Amino acid sequence: MIDRGLVDVAGEASHLGGMLSWVGMERIALPFLVAGHPVNGRVSAGVSLEDPNARGIHMSRLYLALARLEGQELSLSAVSAVLEHFLDTHQELSSSAFLDLSGEVLLKRPALISPLAGWKAYPFVLRCRLDSHGVLRADFELSIGYSSTCPCSAALSRQLIQQKFEEDFVDMPMTRETVGAWLSSEKGIVATPHSQRSQAHLALHLANEVEVLPLETLIERSERVLGTALQTAVKRVDEQAFALANGQNLMFCEDAARRLHQMLREQSAACGFQLRVVHAESLHAHDAVARSEWNWQRSDAR
Repeated sequence: MIDRGLVDVAGEASHLGGMLSWVGMERIALPFLVAGHPVNGRVSAGVSLEDPNARGIHMSRLYLALARLEGQELSLSAVSAVLEHFLDTHQELSSSAFLDLSGEVLLKRPALISPLAGWKAYPFVLRCRLDSHGVLRADFELSIGYSSTCPCSAALSRQLIQQKFEEDFVDMPMTRETVGAWLSSEKGIVATPHSQRSQAHLALHLANEVEVLPLETLIERSERVLGTALQTAVKRVDEQAFALANGQNLMFCEDAARRLHQMLREQSAACGFQLRVVHAESLHAHDAVARSEWNWQRSDAR
């Protein structure tokens, strides 16, 4: 039997012609670490196809290069080395290389009062691009959940409670005991403000000097300025503390966006950002949304 080798039709010339901005693979499974935490990641890897006569790229070379990240801490230098390999193995074909890495980091979060704790997931995406001049551009996206209580709804509830109080105590003797009993009954608290599970979606242009992803720093500072982070395992004492925190932390989506904007402006890791907050309304069948950005569209953001 004559061994003529395996046919490689991808190396043939294209009869269609034309350049392509991105060619590669999406949703590649890859385990790696972020801030020391294991992640079952998904990867999109690609390069541009500049040669109009080349029929295809070498996808297996991209796939095999990802082994450098397997089980390793996700850093900008490690990603840059993989992207450089993409271009080195596609000389005369490609001038840009792309790598998107996504997943969820699980962090154990303590309850507000009790000794309980539980796990919370934080979805993220790292989007990187390396050009033929060696310029790396990296964007980091992170989603954080929190609770928000509507200030308007709270004010309207207080008004109804006040009206009910005035009605019930027209002929009723007002003593410490009677007022206390009224406040502790469902008869007295006739209205409650509406709250909703909310989401903050942050996207940062990472500064050139950033090496390690600022995931935990962003989570801690975001949850601190928002004030009412979602809980995991709770007892009644934690639920009561959470109700108190919400009642003392009323906010519209505009308030949440402004808090996050100010916090992100103080982050040295970001040389530009875009944010979006979503309050999944319990009153309406639609969401309340606010967006903000700084230095996001400028070409010299890096």
